[in-house]
Amino acid sequence: MQLALTGDEIAFRNHLRSLYRTEIPAEIRDDVREGRALSPEALITTQRILNAHRIAVPNWPQQWGGRDWTPIQRHLWHDEMALASVPEPLTFNVDMIGPVIARFGTEEQKARFLPATANLDIWWCQGFSEPEAGSDLASLRTTATRDGNEYVVNGQKIWTSAAQHADWMFCLVRTDPGAAKKQAGISLLLIPMDTPGVTVRPIELVGGSREVNEVFLDDVRVPAEHLVGQENQGWTYAKFLLGNERTGMAAVGRTKVALSTIKARARRTRVGEGTLLDDPLFAARLAELENDTLALELVQLGASAGVKAPTSSVLKLRGSELQQAATELMMEVAGPDALHSAVDHWAGRSTAAYLNCRKTSIYGGSTEVQRGIIASTILGL
Repeated sequence: MQLALTGDEIAFRNHLRSLYRTEIPAEIRDDVREGRALSPEALITTQRILNAHRIAVPNWPQQWGGRDWTPIQRHLWHDEMALASVPEPLTFNVDMIGPVIARFGTEEQKARFLPATANLDIWWCQGFSEPEAGSDLASLRTTATRDGNEYVVNGQKIWTSAAQHADWMFCLVRTDPGAAKKQAGISLLLIPMDTPGVTVRPIELVGGSREVNEVFLDDVRVPAEHLVGQENQGWTYAKFLLGNERTGMAAVGRTKVALSTIKARARRTRVGEGTLLDDPLFAARLAELENDTLALELVQLGASAGVKAPTSSVLKLRGSELQQAATELMMEVAGPDALHSAVDHWAGRSTAAYLNCRKTSIYGGSTEVQRGIIASTILGL
């Protein structure tokens, strides 16, 4: 695999670098850099700017706004976005339901949903996990019963990120409770969040944020035309979607930015007669984490380029571990100020970031599930 950028690739990178830093409002990028919570309006503004430049959904078919980019170009698009502290396009739209509709949806669904999804005119949320059906997603119990030209949906979803902002939910439902295999009787429905019977209840996380929710579905009537693909084939579409989700969860760019900030902060943190960066143990841990992040980036590049190598499960598993390790270093640099956001916002948010990042080894399929997939599909155990 060629690692050095060609002249054309350098020009492409520099174009993106300039665009990100001149077109995206500085106040939005400052908030990302400092770890402040972004408003829905900031995310919408950013995605619409990117979409206007045709770089919001490069992984989609060109007919619907995608770009015929090489794997290196796609990597640079994502990496430079992180380095410039630009909010990523909403993953539920861009990496999850958009590609599914583009691949499996009807022509009417593509025309109706894809342009609005790319421009964030529709904000999607993911109705997958349920109580007792998280990593074992195929055990879901939410039912959808056909009634003429509608489905009647009953059940509960949980850990539904940003459901309080969402206009629509793509939802896995059980349409054949009597199927021989639990994966066989599942379908994928598109549900407007303002439909009667949909109730959203926020969940306060240990770090104080309210980014996830419970969603209750009580006799929710959904037009049959909102079924994606074929009835009882939803598990196929879910696997396709989760493959895209797990690859993005590697979050290499965000980890690189976090490590760069940690190094700069450590260089300014006084310890004895020197700085924290002068401490050999801390410096060694930081260097090891930087090297591990670089190694994962090369694996991701290889996988994108078609090199026979690990699946998305490896990227998700290792990416989660590195993100969590970075937040541990962040708290160490912050020290006692990690408990006092009024003293130093960056230091104060390190505790919340550490606590919130525990979720990365759970969502999208837990670490244990990913190890099982790797054991069976890669190692043949």
